[in-house]
Amino acid sequence: MIIKSLELADFRNYETLNISFNEGTNILYGDNAQGKTNILEAIYVSSTTKSHKGSKDKEIINFNKEEAHIRTYLEKESVEYRVDMHLRKSKSKGIAIDGQKIKKAAQLLGLLNVVFFSPEDLSIIKNGPAERRRFADMELCQLDSFYLYNLNHYNKIMAQRNKLLKDIYFNPGLRETLNIWDSQLISFGSKIIERRELFTKQLCEIINDIHKKLSGEKEDLLIKYEPDVEMKDFEEKMKENQERDVHLKITSTGPHRDDFSFIVNGIDIRKFGSQGQQRTAALSLKLSEIELVKKMTKDTPVLLLDDVLSELDSNRQNYLLNNIGDIQTIITCTGLDEFINNRFKINKIFKVTGGKVEIMS
Repeated sequence: MIIKSLELADFRNYETLNISFNEGTNILYGDNAQGKTNILEAIYVSSTTKSHKGSKDKEIINFNKEEAHIRTYLEKESVEYRVDMHLRKSKSKGIAIDGQKIKKAAQLLGLLNVVFFSPEDLSIIKNGPAERRRFADMELCQLDSFYLYNLNHYNKIMAQRNKLLKDIYFNPGLRETLNIWDSQLISFGSKIIERRELFTKQLCEIINDIHKKLSGEKEDLLIKYEPDVEMKDFEEKMKENQERDVHLKITSTGPHRDDFSFIVNGIDIRKFGSQGQQRTAALSLKLSEIELVKKMTKDTPVLLLDDVLSELDSNRQNYLLNNIGDIQTIITCTGLDEFINNRFKINKIFKVTGGKVEIMS
């Protein structure tokens, strides 16, 4: 799978942009705040319909404009596709594949698989559970349209249940309807728990070999899924916690409170690992994500590296760069020295300055 070209109109700081990529390694370099990451963000939106930063559509449209457009040309299994995104500040986005409008985002997911790696990802191990859930959700939504369906419904039902819990304070009679929302929450939530269990198992089959090599054969890494509630206990726990939920006016049980632990040589490195161990585990996680996409889709994802190499020491840099040879990669950085020193093959270089992109080679 490769991205052939990208066209932007009024997206972030780009009035217009038309950029063609090489199927190998592409470098976008320039000073900070010039628009390098915005190009990666546009690709990510084309893949997932969402910003990797969690930004709303109105926030990624040029400040002075009401609309923005992203057009991505890609090639998958020797077939070319065109993905059009029409972003609007006051309406929901429009999406088309090869000129045909689609009604649901799920129809797009899986067409273009990307793995996004930023410096923030290096902190996924030491940060809170929400970061780790977000990682799992972002990957699973690309790989599994049923997961996206279940997650979206779960989140909507939880929001409605939380609103009901607040309304019960003013109208106690509404409590009779709580069981209806509980049964729906359990139904969709159980499917999320089941898929996250499988996802963890799939990652564990890949990650330890990668981590062993990264750590010089010194460390074994195991990922453990820590569900807030087991599927078999979900209904009972919801009933047990109803009184507390009404009092606190919030849903206190379910996969929205899940976590994942990272165990290195028997030690939970979320709490007791060094920064080096946490960063190495994060890199192992991202490399595992690439391998998992390959395994599940029988194709290679596009790798987006957002100024991440400057955050890695030379050994981790070399390992990462040596293991992405068969993948189209788009890398942002502030300078070219780190790549020249590594002497690895660069296929195309762009200089980004103030929302303008110049081909250097």
